[in-house]
Amino acid sequence: MTPPLTPQPTARNPTRRRTGLSRRKFMVHGSQAAAGSALASVALPFVHAAEDNTIQLALIGCGGRGSGAAADAFESAHGPVKLVAMADFFEDRLNRSYQALRERYPERLDVPPDRRFVGMTAWRQAIDCLRPGSGDIAMLCGYAGFRPGQLEYAVSRGVNVFMEKSFATDPPGVRRVIQAGALAAQKSLKVAAGLQCRHSRNRQELIRRIRAGDLGELQLLRAYRMQACGWLGPRPADTPELHWQIRNFVHFYWVSGGLFAEMNIHQIDELCWLKDAWPVSAHGVGGRAAHNTDCGQGLDSFTVEWTFADGTKAFDVVRWLPKCHTEFATYVHGTRCAAQFSGPIHEGTVHIYKDQRCQPTNIAWRAAPEPVTPWQAEWDSLLAAIRHDLPHNEAQRAAYANLADIMGRAAVHMGRVVTWDEALESPFQFCPGIDQLTDQSPPPVQADPRGRYPVPAPGQWTEL
Repeated sequence: MTPPLTPQPTARNPTRRRTGLSRRKFMVHGSQAAAGSALASVALPFVHAAEDNTIQLALIGCGGRGSGAAADAFESAHGPVKLVAMADFFEDRLNRSYQALRERYPERLDVPPDRRFVGMTAWRQAIDCLRPGSGDIAMLCGYAGFRPGQLEYAVSRGVNVFMEKSFATDPPGVRRVIQAGALAAQKSLKVAAGLQCRHSRNRQELIRRIRAGDLGELQLLRAYRMQACGWLGPRPADTPELHWQIRNFVHFYWVSGGLFAEMNIHQIDELCWLKDAWPVSAHGVGGRAAHNTDCGQGLDSFTVEWTFADGTKAFDVVRWLPKCHTEFATYVHGTRCAAQFSGPIHEGTVHIYKDQRCQPTNIAWRAAPEPVTPWQAEWDSLLAAIRHDLPHNEAQRAAYANLADIMGRAAVHMGRVVTWDEALESPFQFCPGIDQLTDQSPPPVQADPRGRYPVPAPGQWTEL
């Protein structure tokens, strides 16, 4: 039996305007944005941080996601917050992030050179800069393969956590996240997970209407993420193999779980949230285009079907190829009518249709534009929970969404039905001992003479 979903906190400050800058765009536009932020002072009846009420942040993983998450923290009305440490495997990524953030939020950065850490152990050094029991937050925004160990370490140090998706690459990693989350709960630490759509006001309203029976009994859920994504070329001779694989993380399962797991965890989490349950099994098909010259490990097409305990089906349809039909949306069909739950780039595009036809001319109810982005709302919720000592621990729910993700990926890769219990209990690991990797470690996967890395072959591949 799969565990039930837990209730979700509501988004904070519903009247505040959206920032209009997505995380993926932050590093492109950061140098052009005006300095300053929308921080506002608030009364704080419960204060974890130092006497000046400033919550300190350590950013681990300085790509677009991490930099964008820092901007969301800076913009929250539940500040003030200050970035005091940064860490990344690569110095150039850290430097770009630091420059972009300093240009836009100079008053929110206090990261001198001796608190900018680079290398395989940099994340530990950054977390060590935080103050245990103070309300400070470790921002785990790097690669999913390293996430479980980083979460365990942050919790052991007694600091709150914001962790970006995805959260693990394989079932043992999922179990580590669940266990670390349970320990965080015992310590009254807050753990926020980067499935920001859960904090979307519009989606929460549609969930309320669904639970009230407005759509009738749910019968079918379907999501689409169909867009062009680039292939990986051969590794340059002057780039170390291990560095190449980490930098190109979505092309390697041991680093990220692969592009499908990294990107579609949002759609999969939406499907499970809509159903208010976790699936009992998954199966699907996928493949590569005939002319594919991708050196990476990923497939370019997936269709996955999850089955819930009552027989309800949920589908996710994925294609990464150019010059093809594109779609980015999630739909739900009940016995009375259908609804749209999500739109392009995770917008809160929420409609209820008059019947089963999901067409713009057939809308019975439409949600208004959201006042803040889901990314902003998730940070507002986390910081409010720290300020007012409210329960806030999304680790188990995030881990279960990740497991549903892993089920679908494994079913396609292996070419068979995968059950929830099988996935949850599996000992399979892409990279045993990942926490002990150094620059001198051999790379977990090797390329063939053409520069191509192992690709799943259904009926032959094993990842559970």
